[in-house]
Amino acid sequence: MLFVMLFWTCVFVVSIVALVKASDYFTDAAEKIGLALRLSSFLIGVTIVAVGTSIPELVASVVAALMGHGEMVTGNVVGANIARILLVLGLAAIVGKKLNIVHELISVDLPFLVGSAFILALMIWDGAFVPVEGIICLALLFVYIAYTVTSEERSDTEIAKEMRSEVKEMRSEVRHEVNRWQPWVVLVASGLFIYVGARFTVESVVQLAGVLSIAPHIIAVTAVGLGTSLPELSVTVAAARKHKAEIAVGNLLGSNIFNTFGVMGVPALFGALSVPRELLTFALPVMVAATFLYLFITQDRKITQWEGWLLVLFYAFFLVKILGFI
Repeated sequence: MLFVMLFWTCVFVVSIVALVKASDYFTDAAEKIGLALRLSSFLIGVTIVAVGTSIPELVASVVAALMGHGEMVTGNVVGANIARILLVLGLAAIVGKKLNIVHELISVDLPFLVGSAFILALMIWDGAFVPVEGIICLALLFVYIAYTVTSEERSDTEIAKEMRSEVKEMRSEVRHEVNRWQPWVVLVASGLFIYVGARFTVESVVQLAGVLSIAPHIIAVTAVGLGTSLPELSVTVAAARKHKAEIAVGNLLGSNIFNTFGVMGVPALFGALSVPRELLTFALPVMVAATFLYLFITQDRKITQWEGWLLVLFYAFFLVKILGFI
């Protein structure tokens, strides 16, 4: 039994690493191809780059749904949202010492974030997430992306100008590459690794759940949710270390909105997803509470180091509680 547990634990770790790293290569290749096709730099930023960090959750959730483990989809989404707000944002505030936010978030972004958490809670409270609800989530995601792309106010900010400058430099660097076959080969190969990584991630979770007599959705809301949030963790902490608070906070905000609407919406198109009652009684309320906490601590446009420690301690409590240690 010990050997089986160690084997599937190794498979889980390797699969998560492969899934995350392959997603990085996939996003980079897609970005180069977008530049080659002369897509606008802003459009690349709010679509390819923003969605790229959520690819692990999306593919893992689709694979789980296709394998008949729909309860893992909700666990993955809820767990990843909690990990991003409490752990990732908390670590970013600790590393950055203080995150000063210049961009106005309260007008649309924060209401969308809070609204997405409430809508998800209402939709899954009956224990199921059906295809019609998935379509509604995807429609709401389209509305948010459409707003982001067309907003003149957002495109005129200093961040957008900086993004355009950086992408312009990238365009000059990769112009000699994008006419070659390399980005397309990387795109296809990384896509294959993403699928294989997601497939074995789900399989290892199911096997470990059986060996440890733990429900698969518990592992999904903890280990999988944390593992698939590694891209956001690396990007956000790196941005905080460089005192780029806008990138750190905005990355988490956009990723959580996409996670709630997109990662829940797409798998539901393949059939209704079951939602375990245990997830509704603790993990879901924690996600909603964490979202409100995000709203409150960003009202003064700064996140202090002490608030960061508070967020991390809340995440530690969440893990200890849901794993049954207290």
